Amino acid sequence: MNHTAVPAGVAPLIRTYDMLPRDGLVLCAVSGGADSMCLLHILLSLAEERRLQVFAAHFDHRIRGEESARDAAFVAEWCAHQGVRCVMGEGDVLREAGLLGQGVEETARQLRYAFLRRTAVALGCTRVATAHNADDNAETLLLHLVRGSGLQGLTGIPPRREEVVRPLLTTTRAEILDYLEAHRIPWRTDSTNSDEAYTRNRLRHQVIPVLREINPRLTAGMAETIAHLRADNDYLNAQAAGACAGARWEGDDLVIEAAGVAGLPESLAVRAARRLLELLGDGDTVNCSASHLRDIVALCRGDAPSAAVCLPGGRVAQRVYGSLLLTTRSKPLPPLLPVPVALDGETEVEDTGWRIRCRPVRCPAEIERSPGLFYLARSKLVGGLVVRSRETGDVITLPRRGTKTIKKLLIDEKVPRRERERIPILADGGGVVAAAGFGPDRNRLAAPGEPAYAITLRRDKLQG
Repeated sequence: MNHTAVPAGVAPLIRTYDMLPRDGLVLCAVSGGADSMCLLHILLSLAEERRLQVFAAHFDHRIRGEESARDAAFVAEWCAHQGVRCVMGEGDVLREAGLLGQGVEETARQLRYAFLRRTAVALGCTRVATAHNADDNAETLLLHLVRGSGLQGLTGIPPRREEVVRPLLTTTRAEILDYLEAHRIPWRTDSTNSDEAYTRNRLRHQVIPVLREINPRLTAGMAETIAHLRADNDYLNAQAAGACAGARWEGDDLVIEAAGVAGLPESLAVRAARRLLELLGDGDTVNCSASHLRDIVALCRGDAPSAAVCLPGGRVAQRVYGSLLLTTRSKPLPPLLPVPVALDGETEVEDTGWRIRCRPVRCPAEIERSPGLFYLARSKLVGGLVVRSRETGDVITLPRRGTKTIKKLLIDEKVPRRERERIPILADGGGVVAAAGFGPDRNRLAAPGEPAYAITLRRDKLQG
């Protein structure tokens, strides 16, 4: 696929933030709109050069009825024509927003990212690419400025947050449209983009045109401002992260000496509170407003030995004498009952969507590169295989992550606490053989030509 005329800012941004590692698997979020179609085409154009395997994912928010269905069909058809595997998901955003008592836009974002992260884990992707562009970033800065924000909010959309990357963040909407026209790429228009009931749309259609009359280089100028602010903010965040180095895990709770946060200057203390929530990994730290973060700092500076602050996402910050404890109130889902795995057939893991397909084979010389497929050496198995929840002391050695307890793995990968008992663990008499969504223990893998079991661990349907 021809990659001439790729917007100039894309390559430097990819290099700077290590967005597309060579030989990597990347999941591209595709709505069918101009931005995401441009991004998917660019990723495919870079696939051969960077030896990438590109997947697509489309999430139907079920807000626009038949229009949403047509968008999904458009994305599926275009991906099929390009030979790109596309995973489809959906969620009832309006219903969820009502249940949660929060805005439609925020709920849609939460459901969409949850779907993308689950899909990436299931496919083995180490990057999730979204199509936010320079105009989106300028709008975000203005939104935060209007609503009131500290330095963190004025840095706009981050180019990379863990596995989520945004290769078009320095590319303007005009450049994107030029690219689509040059490559004759079709795209669809979301009718809600013109609905000025949404604050972002009012900014886009009413405020930004006036600002652009004052400064035709508005987007470029704001991008430069965001870059300067981000550099300052990154430095402060690094100082705060250093102050959190003493945090420790006690079970599923995160604990730190309260004095370590209390003694920081205000600008670092609130960042330390945010960093601790990021380490906790449950919920979404973006849901925590500046006032929530200040409440955590006040908890550390107060003298009440058992005071507590309730936070979004079911989390709680609690003062336990001289310590600050961060935890979650969400009750964990019930654990999986152990089920024997059919060694020549299919085993369904009830109420999880996961299926295990197993067949006896000889391990091929050229192992097929397929998500969820691996070959276990029969000689390295101890008794039969079962699928179950994690157990105390479970350990796995993954090819790219090294040796970890299953508990530490799920925490590091930010699997919500309440969902950890529902992650299927494949085990035998010797311990863990594989973990659903993460892969097999490398010490149990078969060598080419060796008697093996071909195992495929996949989810039937991924929804938001």
